[in-house]
This record gives sequence, structure tokens and C-alpha cells, in this order.
Amino acid sequence: MNTKRFALATLLAGPLLFAGAVSLHAAGCCSGDGDFGLDGQWERPDSKDKGPKVVTFVHASFESSRPLFSELNQEFAKRWAKLTGYKLTVTGSHGGTEAQARSIQHGAEPDVVSLDNPGALDELARNTSLLPDSWQSRLPNNSAPYTTTIVFVVEKGNPKNIRDWSDLVADDVKVITPDPRTSGRGRWNYLAAWGHARRTLGGDEAARDFVKKLYDRVPVLNSSARGSADTFTRRGEGDVLLVWESEAHALVKEAGKNRRLEVVTPPSSLLVEPPVAWLDANVGKHQNARVSISFAKFLYTPAAQEIIARHHYRPRLPEVAAKAKVKLPAIELFTLDEQFGGWSVAAREHFDEGKLADQILNVADLAPRASDRVAGR
Repeated sequence: MNTKRFALATLLAGPLLFAGAVSLHAAGCCSGDGDFGLDGQWERPDSKDKGPKVVTFVHASFESSRPLFSELNQEFAKRWAKLTGYKLTVTGSHGGTEAQARSIQHGAEPDVVSLDNPGALDELARNTSLLPDSWQSRLPNNSAPYTTTIVFVVEKGNPKNIRDWSDLVADDVKVITPDPRTSGRGRWNYLAAWGHARRTLGGDEAARDFVKKLYDRVPVLNSSARGSADTFTRRGEGDVLLVWESEAHALVKEAGKNRRLEVVTPPSSLLVEPPVAWLDANVGKHQNARVSISFAKFLYTPAAQEIIARHHYRPRLPEVAAKAKVKLPAIELFTLDEQFGGWSVAAREHFDEGKLADQILNVADLAPRASDRVAGR
């Protein structure tokens, strides 16, 4: 490690930073704007210090969150500099959750990760010493500072009159959604469809039949969410795209002349909670625990929540949602815990090799390689 960076980070973080793996809890978290220093404490540099007044951390996030975290990273850097006197450089790494998780397991060293499903972080906790199994309990709301849900994108005017999940299995409807065996976003869509059917049709057998009917209507089973979006918006295939609400509005805008689209919000859908976590071993190694954990806590503050709302995610703070310029429709949300017993249980029963997703999708042409499968539980 660069000796100047080491000295600087040690001065900034004080006794909280250790080499190697550490277990750091964000005590005193999230009590209000400005209280995102570790335990609400801030350290200013010694005026006699001759070292460089710069600190850095690396933030790895899922691909579609690039615009959101670009703004959040910049806002946090400004606040950090004002409160500590140090310039902060945030290096952003954006990519699919599955690619990010593989990269980390093969040696990439981000300090903070924001992924699109908790299974990827559970996998890191299980297979590495980067963070503890209890990572999800270290921040409020299962370490998910914002939420979204699954909605439908259709042709302008909604010619197939698709309003609810039951409309997706009509004989003349073609559905575009990514393969849940290879895509984290595909898993959320699959679980949303299963959860809807389980709630409304009377149990898991009915849900299985419903989900099979839905995938029978998928003409192209792309391996990624980006591939499915391109299939629908650029290639013009399908009548409806299953997509996160936070991405739907951007897709409609980006489609432009290629395809005129609109968003349909069903009466109910699955609550999606994308998690954030710091990697203990990496922040210990890089001597930047204070700034990394402070960033994770910052995401819960009103200032960050307002940015989150502008990007069509649903903020956790109700007062921010109430005054947001972007008003998202009311929707009944059911949860993974209610319908499946949590992500780990759902992944084990549905997405492990040979389990329900494989059984339902064995008629599809795409047979994913083991290396393509999502980090599941």
C-alpha cells in the first residue's frame, strides 16, 4: 500500500481500522441528516499534517444503478470534504451483479458493494472471509436503503390491455423476461410471478402452473436483464417486458423513436430490496473503514433519499416520498419473507440446479452452464 495513503487513512479513521478482516457495526446509524460519520463522529485533519489530504474508496454497484450512484457518490464526496477537510475520491465500478460477485471472488477489492439481490452477498459471506454472515443486520431495513418493485412496460396505448399478472398468460401475449437461472433480475421477476399466483390462486401447485404458462409465452429467454431490455426495446419483440420500476421510466424515455412505450403498474407486486454492504476485509486492508461505512449510512439520510427518489426508486423515509417530485403509483407490495421465507429459502427451492426453475424451464432452449448460474442463496 502507498505509505502516504496508509498514514492519511490511519489519521482519518483512528483506532477503528485494522489490517485484515474486521467486523464493524454501524452503531448509532441513521438518526438524521449529517449523522453519517461512524457513530456520528468526525475527525478533522491536523493542520500540521503535511501529507496529501485525499482519501479514497471503491464502490461496486449493479449496472443499472450507474446514474443513481454517480449522483450519490458525488454528493457524499462533497459532504465528506466539508465535514472532514479531506478530499474524497470514489472509484465507481458498474456491472451486472453476477459479474461483480464473480470478480470479487476472483480478487477484485471494492470497499462498498451495492448489488441487486441479497443472494450475491450471502454467497460472498459463505465463500470468503470478506464480510460476516450477519451483514444484513448491520444497517436498517435488511441493509436496503431503498426499494423498488416489478412493473410492466408495454406498447404505447397498451394494445393487449395488460393490467395485472393474470393478463401475462393470455394466449396472444408474448412476455419478455430474463432467464432466472442466469440473471438476478430474472429471479426477482420469477418470484414476483410465483408470489402473485400463490397469493391469488391458492398455493404452490397453482403458482407452479401459472409460472409455467408465463414462461411458455416467452419467445426469447435472454441470459441478462440488459439483453431482455434490448430484445424488447430495440428488436421490437414481445408485448410486455417485466422490469424493475426504477428502470421502466428510463427505458420508456430511451426507447424514443425505436418503440413508443408506457409503464403499467399492476395492483400488486413483489417488494424488491437491493442491499448495500461494506466488505470488512477490504476496508481493513485499505484502511478506509470510516469513510466506507459512513457512505453506507449516508444512503439513509434525507439528502440521499431525495436523490434516490429522483431516480424512480422508492425511498425508505416516508417524508421524502411524500414530497418527491417523481410520484410513484400506490401498489400493494408482498415480500420474500411472506411468500418464500426469505431469499435463501427461495433460492434453494427454486434456483438450485435441478430444482423448480430448472423443472419449469426445461422446455426452453437455453440450458445455462454451471458457471453462468447466479450466486443464489
